[in-house]
Amino acid sequence: MQQIDGPNGTLLAYAKTDGEGPAIVFLSGYKSDMEGTKAVHLEAWAKAQGRAFLRFDYSGHGVSGGVFEDGCIGDWARDAQAVIEATCDGPVVLVGSSMGGWIASLLTQRMDRVVGFVGIAAAPDFTEDGFWAGFSEDERRQVMEEGRIALPSDYGDPYIVTRRLIEDGRDHLVLRSPLPMPYPVRLVQGTEDTAVSRETALRLLDHIDSPDLRLTLVKGTDHRFSEPANLRHIEQAILEVLG
Repeated sequence: MQQIDGPNGTLLAYAKTDGEGPAIVFLSGYKSDMEGTKAVHLEAWAKAQGRAFLRFDYSGHGVSGGVFEDGCIGDWARDAQAVIEATCDGPVVLVGSSMGGWIASLLTQRMDRVVGFVGIAAAPDFTEDGFWAGFSEDERRQVMEEGRIALPSDYGDPYIVTRRLIEDGRDHLVLRSPLPMPYPVRLVQGTEDTAVSRETALRLLDHIDSPDLRLTLVKGTDHRFSEPANLRHIEQAILEVLG
C-alpha cells in the first residue's frame, strides 16, 4: 500500500500494479474500500494478464485519512481524480461499483484520458433519488435542521446521511443531462439488487451517449455482485471495453 496527499489534505491510500495499459481503475462504493472482494479479485486477474491496475480508498474510507461522515460526492470524486493523476500516466478504463459508478461518471466528464467505463450496479444520484426521495417530511427536516440522520443498513453499521452529503450531491447529479462517453461502455446489474433498481440502470443507459454501449441484467444477483459467476461477468465486460 502507498499513499499520496489528497486534495483536502488527507492521506489517500492506494495499491498500484504496473503493467500494460490502459490502466484499469477500480472505484469502490459508499462505505466500501479497496480490500473488497471485487477490487482484490480484479487486481489479481489484471496482474495475471500483465495489465496495469489501480485500487484506492477515498477519504474517510478504508485506511485513508479523514472521517467518513465529513465526506461527500464532490470530495470523493476529487480524491479519485487526484490518485489517478498521481499514479497513472496514460489512458485509463474506469470500473465503478455502486457509488463508484457515480464517481466514475463524473470523472468521464473531467478527464480526457478515460477510454472506457464499466459500471457494476452503478448508483448515480443516489443521495437525491434514493436517500432524499425516500425520506419522510420529518426525516428531511431532521437532516436539514440537525445536519444528519442515521439510516439502517443491510451491510453493518447504520448509514449516517448528512446535510452536506445531500446538498453536495445535488451539485453533482449526472442523470439530468446527457453523459457523453465516446468509447465502449458496459453496465452490469443484478435483478435482485435491493440497493439499486434496474430502473436506475436503465436511466443511466439512456443518459450515456456512447457508440458502443450495453447493459447486462443478471437474473438472481444482488447488489454485492461478487459471486464467482459475477466476477467473470465483470472480467468479460472489462475485456470488451479494452477491445
